[in-house]
Amino acid sequence: MKCLIVDDNLIARATLSQLATHVSDLTVVGECCDAMEAYQYLQNNQVDILFLDIEMPEMTGLELTRTLNNNGMVIIFTTSKKEYAVEAFELNVADYLIKPFTPARFLQAVGKAREILASKNDKIQQINDEFIFIRDSNVMRRLKFDDILYAEAMGDYVKFYTTQTFYAIHGTLKSAEERLPAAKFIRVHRSYIVAVSKIDTFQEGGLVVGGKYVPVADAYRKTLNTRINIF
Repeated sequence: MKCLIVDDNLIARATLSQLATHVSDLTVVGECCDAMEAYQYLQNNQVDILFLDIEMPEMTGLELTRTLNNNGMVIIFTTSKKEYAVEAFELNVADYLIKPFTPARFLQAVGKAREILASKNDKIQQINDEFIFIRDSNVMRRLKFDDILYAEAMGDYVKFYTTQTFYAIHGTLKSAEERLPAAKFIRVHRSYIVAVSKIDTFQEGGLVVGGKYVPVADAYRKTLNTRINIF
């Protein structure tokens, strides 16, 4: 598990880094002294766990969390303040460590993060090139790739739309993108992946898939145009 430590206190960062060395499957890939630095780092790097202080200059840890929308990672707050606990857990963080915390409490938080990451990896299971299994409530349901019109990110969930219905699973659009075959699907927006063969028409600023309008972001437009030979 790759982790990033974000704290404006040098001693706090060093303490977390030292504790992490005692966890065999945990690797510190970076340290940031404020939330803005962390935000820039996370634009180009993927981590599994974010150890995040709350009270920092310019941007707080809470504000950073809202900006990232978790981004598929597990967040553990590390702070000396108790009063942010309710707000923090409303953001679906894994744990809330009050400084100073013991090594045992640190290991407990890492254990929670490990379980969450393992659960996320099980949400979407690619079986072969024709279908995936998704967890629909308490049922593992087979979903054929050819039945999927598009996938949409909705907070901590991804909705897979078919001609008849949709299925919402807990996870990120990035994890869905990694499991959907690139030969059949393309990312067109930070919140949408579409089945290329299901595209009906193009409209200004977006496209229609199965009768539903899907926006296309400028960052993905060139790749989309190249993929379907628009010129």
